[in-house]
Amino acid sequence: MSAMSTTSLQTIGAIKSYHHQAQHLVKNYLLADPFIPYTSVLTGIFLCKVVYDLCHFISNSHSKTYIILTKIQRIEWNNRGISTVHAIFISALSLYFVFWSDLFSDRWHNDLVVFRSSRLSSLGLGISIGYFLADLGMIFWKYPSLGGIEYIVHHSLSGVAVAYSLFSGEGQLYTYMVLISEITTPEINLRWYLDTAGMKKSLAYVVNGVFIFLAWLVARILLFIYMFYHVYLHYNQVMRMHIFGYVLVFGVPAALGVMNLIWFGKIVRGVKKTLAKRCEC
Repeated sequence: MSAMSTTSLQTIGAIKSYHHQAQHLVKNYLLADPFIPYTSVLTGIFLCKVVYDLCHFISNSHSKTYIILTKIQRIEWNNRGISTVHAIFISALSLYFVFWSDLFSDRWHNDLVVFRSSRLSSLGLGISIGYFLADLGMIFWKYPSLGGIEYIVHHSLSGVAVAYSLFSGEGQLYTYMVLISEITTPEINLRWYLDTAGMKKSLAYVVNGVFIFLAWLVARILLFIYMFYHVYLHYNQVMRMHIFGYVLVFGVPAALGVMNLIWFGKIVRGVKKTLAKRCEC
């Protein structure tokens, strides 16, 4: 056997060894039940950094708008990239758990729905907490350029509720119901991107505005009503939660619901104004 063949075999053996070690690390530590709350949060923060850098690299190479932006506008551009990726991930996972997964179904389980959780559901919540922490850090770092007090209140309430649900295992179904509202974030960010790119008068801007209206109505108004209806139907189970969890189930969605209604009023006025200008043209 030649020296080159021996070296190749040694390399393959080393790769397999590292592969097995990585599998062992992921299975026994990263995804082990006691460690998931911590590793998932750290993973969420790390992924935010990765997405931020990717947004900068891709935009700097392929966007004519990005290269002429100010420093703070570039930061916001990349930061909105993070929130868009998080929104797509967590809203898709939330839709799965709320409407398709059997985890929170009344048909296949006899235990209380408010105490159900899984590795995947906990992993998703941890990654989301990592995002909220990273985004809050960005907001405080560049305050108020990336968002005012309303963003701090929104992220703080969401982060506390998600963290409690993750570490206690209580009320994960209702947490995911509320997180479905993140489905409106990509449209909101697209509106900012179009405006920044000087496309505020384009058809794409108008169509996106209509999508924002519809998505907000369904995900942040009607879905919240459905959540409270579900709580009403399962109130005997909700009462068995820890008092702090009980308060969060009612308090956080109620507070976010009020904010959603206020923002929805602004969206409606904005859509009317945009459509009126289009009609005049």
